[in-house]
Amino acid sequence: MEKFVLYNTLTRRKEEFEPIAAPNVGMYVCGPTVYGDPHLGHARPAVTFDLLFRYLRSSGYKVRYVRNITDVGHLEHDADEGEDKIAKKARLEQLEPMEIAHYYTERYHDAMRELGVLSPSIEPHASGHIIEQIEMVRRILDAGYAYESNGSIYFDVEKYDHDHRYGRLSGRNLDDIVTNTRELDGQSDKRHSYDFALWKKAAPEHIMRWPSPWSDGFPGWHMECSAMSTKYLGERFDIHGGGMDLMFPHHECEIAQSTAALGHDSAKYWVHNNMITINGQKMGKSLGNFITLEELFTGSHKLLAQAYSPMTIRFFVLQAHYRSTLDFSNEALQAAEKGLDRLMKGVETLSKIKPSDRSTADVADLERRCAEAMADDLNSPMVISALFDWVRIINQAAEGQQSFTEADLQTLRATVSKYVFDILGLRDEKAASAAGGRDMVTPLVETLLDMRMEAKAAKDWATSDKIRNRLTEIGIRVKDRKDGYDWEIE
Repeated sequence: MEKFVLYNTLTRRKEEFEPIAAPNVGMYVCGPTVYGDPHLGHARPAVTFDLLFRYLRSSGYKVRYVRNITDVGHLEHDADEGEDKIAKKARLEQLEPMEIAHYYTERYHDAMRELGVLSPSIEPHASGHIIEQIEMVRRILDAGYAYESNGSIYFDVEKYDHDHRYGRLSGRNLDDIVTNTRELDGQSDKRHSYDFALWKKAAPEHIMRWPSPWSDGFPGWHMECSAMSTKYLGERFDIHGGGMDLMFPHHECEIAQSTAALGHDSAKYWVHNNMITINGQKMGKSLGNFITLEELFTGSHKLLAQAYSPMTIRFFVLQAHYRSTLDFSNEALQAAEKGLDRLMKGVETLSKIKPSDRSTADVADLERRCAEAMADDLNSPMVISALFDWVRIINQAAEGQQSFTEADLQTLRATVSKYVFDILGLRDEKAASAAGGRDMVTPLVETLLDMRMEAKAAKDWATSDKIRNRLTEIGIRVKDRKDGYDWEIE
C-alpha cells in the first residue's frame, strides 16, 4: 500500500496517513440536503472526495465510503432556527416530505453520475436512522452532557468545554463563541444561547416527527452524522470529510456530541475542501449567482456564456488544490474546457503512436511525478501539470521527434490511463458522443482520405486540397502525419 500525507484540519498539519486497521479504511463524508436541485457548490466536495476514494483504492486500500443523505431535521443554522426546508417545500407543493426528498435525491444521483463521481459504499438517510439518533442522545444524557427542556434535548456546551474543549476543529474558544452568538426568539428553553439541539419537540404544524422518550419530535441537524458514522464505521474510524462551510458549527458540534457519547474522538483525520466563489463572491440566491448543475450543463443561467459539459466542471475542480479557494468565471470554465480537450487529444494520439527500436524519453518520469503529487495531500493540479508536459512529448512522438519502444509505450499508456481515467476520474465525452456517428462515417472518411493520399502521391494538389476542404466544411478535421493521417469529428 502506498504511503501519502493528508492535511488534518483537526491538528492543522499534514500527517502521514496510517489507517486504524490497514488495509481497511473507513471514510465518512457529509452528503447533500435534498430539498433542491444540486448546484455548483455540491460539485466540489463530491469531486474532492471521489478523488480521495479513487486514490485510496488505487493505493491498495479497501475503503468503506459512507456518504449520508440529509432528508430531515436540517435547518438553516440549527434545529432552533427556521422551518425544516424539506417539510417547508412539501407544504408549499402539497406533497409528502419523502416525495420531495426522493425526487431531489435522484436529481443529485443523476448529477453525480454525469460528473463521474463513484457511488459510495453506503448511503444512509437520516430518516432511516432515527432509532440510532435517539440512542445516541440517550448516551449523551447519561454521560451528563445534555439536558431536557420542555420536551427538547440540548447539548451543554459549557460543561463539555470544561471537561474537553469545544472549538478544537475550528480554532474557536468559548468566549469568542459567546461574544458572537446572538440571542434568538424561542431560545428560552436553552441554558445558554450557544447550546445546540440534539432533539427538538415538534410544533403542532411540523410534518416530520417521530416518537421519543422526551417528545414527538425530530433530531437536531448534527446528530445524524454522529449516529450514522458510528453505526457503519464503528466508534473509531479514519477519515471524516466535508466542505469548509461545515466546519463550524456542524463538524464542531459533531465532534463534541460524539466525544460526549463515546468518551473519545471518533474520526482520526478531518479533511475539508475549500469553497467555490463566483467572480470573487460567495454563491447565494440573494446575489443572483446561484447556479445549478443542470444550468451549467445546459447553459441556461444568465451568468453563463455557454453550456459546460460535466467533465469540464470536473476538470475545472481538479485544476485547483482541494484546500484552495476556487473562483468560477466563464473565462476559467472556457480555459478548463480547452485544457480538457488538449488532454483527451493527447490520450488519443498516444493510442496511435507506433513503437520504435529505442526510447528517447524516460517514461518512468510521468509515474514518478504523478505519484509524488498525489502522495502530497492529493495535489491534483501537479498531476495535471505532469500530464500536460507529457502530452507535449506525445505530440512530438507523433511528429517523429520522439520515439518509444513497445514496452515503454505500454508503460506510458498504462500510466496515462491510471491517472487520467482511474484516479482523476475523467472521461472523453467527445469520443463517447461521436462514437455512434463515427462508426457510420469512418469507412467513408477513410476512403476519401486514402484517395487524398493517392492524389498527393501523384502531386494532384487540386484534388488533395478539395477533399480536405470539403471534409473541413462538414466538421471533420484532418491532420497530416509523417506516415499517414489522423482525423476527428469536431
